[in-house]
Amino acid sequence: MKISYNWLSKYIKTDLSVEKIASILTDIGLEVEDIEEIESVKGSLKGVVVGEVMECEKHPNADKLKLTKVNLGHEIVQIVCGAPNVEKGQKVPVATLGTSLYSEDGSEFIIKKSKIRGEESFGMICAEDELGLGESHEGILVLDKELKAGTPLNKVYNVFKDYCIEIGLTPNRTDAMSHYGVARDLYAALKNRKIKAELQPISIENFKLDETTGNPIKVEVENHQLCPRYSGIYLKNIEIKPSPDWLQNQLRIIGLSPINNAVDITNYVLHSYGLPLHAFDADKISGQKIKVGTVSEGTKFTTLDGVERNLSDTELIIKDAQDTPLCLAGVYGGIESGVSNETKNIFLEAAYFDPVSIRKTSKKEGLNTDSSFRFERGVDPNYTILALKKACELFKEFTNATIVGEIVDIYPNPIKNINTILRYHKIDRILGKKIHREQIKEILKSLEFTIISDINEVLDLIVPAYRVDVTREIDVIEEIARIYGYNQIDIPEKFTFAYENKRAYDEEFFENTIANQLKNNGFYEIINNSLTSRRTEDINYVELINPLSADLCVMRQSLAYGILQSISFNSNRNQKAIKFYEFGKTYFKTASGTYIESKKLSVALYGNFQEGNWITPPNISSFFHLKGIITQLLKGFNLNLEEKPLESNFIYKDGIELFVNASSIGKMGSINPNLIKDFGLKGNVFYAELEWEKLVDLTSKKKPLKLAEIPKFPGSTRDLALLLDKEITYFDLYKAAFDAENKLLQSVNLFDVYEGKNLPEGKKSYALNFFLQDENKTLTDQDIDKVMNKLLDRFSSQFHAELRNN
Repeated sequence: MKISYNWLSKYIKTDLSVEKIASILTDIGLEVEDIEEIESVKGSLKGVVVGEVMECEKHPNADKLKLTKVNLGHEIVQIVCGAPNVEKGQKVPVATLGTSLYSEDGSEFIIKKSKIRGEESFGMICAEDELGLGESHEGILVLDKELKAGTPLNKVYNVFKDYCIEIGLTPNRTDAMSHYGVARDLYAALKNRKIKAELQPISIENFKLDETTGNPIKVEVENHQLCPRYSGIYLKNIEIKPSPDWLQNQLRIIGLSPINNAVDITNYVLHSYGLPLHAFDADKISGQKIKVGTVSEGTKFTTLDGVERNLSDTELIIKDAQDTPLCLAGVYGGIESGVSNETKNIFLEAAYFDPVSIRKTSKKEGLNTDSSFRFERGVDPNYTILALKKACELFKEFTNATIVGEIVDIYPNPIKNINTILRYHKIDRILGKKIHREQIKEILKSLEFTIISDINEVLDLIVPAYRVDVTREIDVIEEIARIYGYNQIDIPEKFTFAYENKRAYDEEFFENTIANQLKNNGFYEIINNSLTSRRTEDINYVELINPLSADLCVMRQSLAYGILQSISFNSNRNQKAIKFYEFGKTYFKTASGTYIESKKLSVALYGNFQEGNWITPPNISSFFHLKGIITQLLKGFNLNLEEKPLESNFIYKDGIELFVNASSIGKMGSINPNLIKDFGLKGNVFYAELEWEKLVDLTSKKKPLKLAEIPKFPGSTRDLALLLDKEITYFDLYKAAFDAENKLLQSVNLFDVYEGKNLPEGKKSYALNFFLQDENKTLTDQDIDKVMNKLLDRFSSQFHAELRNN
């Protein structure tokens, strides 16, 4: 949300700089993300004054230059001027010594004392393009002769300077979605900090009716649940024309484009007080009647953007006597009833609509407007009359409108303020600090909370209706904390807590240990949105009833898409070594209509596994890097992996499925090239997605690893070169080896693979290294030969393996 500093200053008077105001706003929860200085003319014409040309003669040393004497009000100076139209007696703009002028590209030019063709010059008589007041450079700018010499030019041209303050407003703070709302919050903070400030009350004293006859437009509210309050007033004989400069400038500062005086006034009131208004061309309201309700399913309606829409019978609509739609209530106007340059009479609407209804309409129609943004979060129901009266004052002043009849106000069931209590001891416990009771009450009063009673350390409070986010005691405590200042709450020097002796392998411990191991290996944790777009390969997806957008319409079924998006984002920013992991949930809908939610751990590698340096080239990530990481993670929890080949699918090009005790615990492999292309990546992405809940269950059943002494006796290694069928995998041999010998055999390693010349058709060669060790003695050759013969017999009988002789 954008706020104009000058606009804000209309409601709160303070001597603080914009930077200090921004700091305080951030402290109280209205986080200022950016401050942009805006000038209607760069430099604001500082140092440029009105000068009177007292003398004007030909330059003695140049045919096209003139030598002038110019009265600046407090002195007369000599200026050399090359403009053909400069004459004695003119009032002209003069940039005095030290003044900065700016070119179209923003470059600065400082006026200095100079000598031109032998004559000194103490300033510059300017053309309008040199000042940024226009584009003409045919000659100097000649001013009104009535102006007084020495008058600052920024007073003549009403040059303004402002700051656009951008606030990252949280969705619950609808009360601060206006300049007055921000001023009200800022005033409470300044008052608590004992900083001099004055909040200007909203005055409607200038409002008065011009004609007291009945309102020409009748109003009927058919659904009071969807429209608890509806107010309106009739204005006639308006003149549609451009808004005054100050109003256009104020709107431009906050990023709005001025349209005409009628539309600009409604926008100005909206951003001043936070309540949206809508103006109808009264002559286009059939039957001179407004009805607030719904229409038949499928009713056609063309909105201001020219789009024809099919309305549902649940959307709240503003319609005429014939039930013809005029406006999507609180969201968007209709093209037929909108204000145009030919409009003479208008009906001005101010209302309070049900937030849920507006949100549904906005999402269904794909329209997100300033109006819907506020209505769907909840506006102040007590501001409808005030907003109408403020708007009427502006309409009378800038459109010459005549206000006809009384204000229509249909409000059968007034929305009540919220009652809650506040216990002092609860504040002390939550904040960890005891705030003086009178200061607490001052903060509440500055926030316009009403204190009904203060008995036995308990306050009975009434919360104003515009604070839709404050409904409980804890909400009130949060309000006190943010206005008091989180930075004023001391951090205790020591913490006291009770130690809880947990099981060695509970889920929290398991997750933290895995996360720490990944971080120690250079991985970064990411958290992606659980919402994603629908993909053709997805089935049984969980669909959102009210999606935020087409890109966020279903719940994810894999963490892969989010991780790929994060990889793409970082790769596009020149990150060469990307290592990510994520703990997250996936969601499925079964054929019977029930839902399955399961937690996963995903790990991904892209680019370099290790960066290169002067002595070592970069180490490109591979499948085996990822497999080594996963194996290392689970081995620390006494989980031994088994595997089988994974068929290619829409996520994986190839890879393996992982098992522990014959239970599938996930998949890993290289990502399908089509998917990589979809995310704009080049090269391989290696990805693993593990079933976290299964891992937790398996870990809880395992006995913890125990420390053991380093063996005192040496081990021995032996190698075997085996001739095998191509279908046999290393994992098959690995598993068979430990099935045959699990006492002395400590490790198996594949160190060479050969396929090709000199081998029979359909065969390959694996060279394996076996490490043998006995904890109780040194192995003899006989012990080793016995084990190796046992292994060879197993390989021969199970896989028809042969020793390779060449």
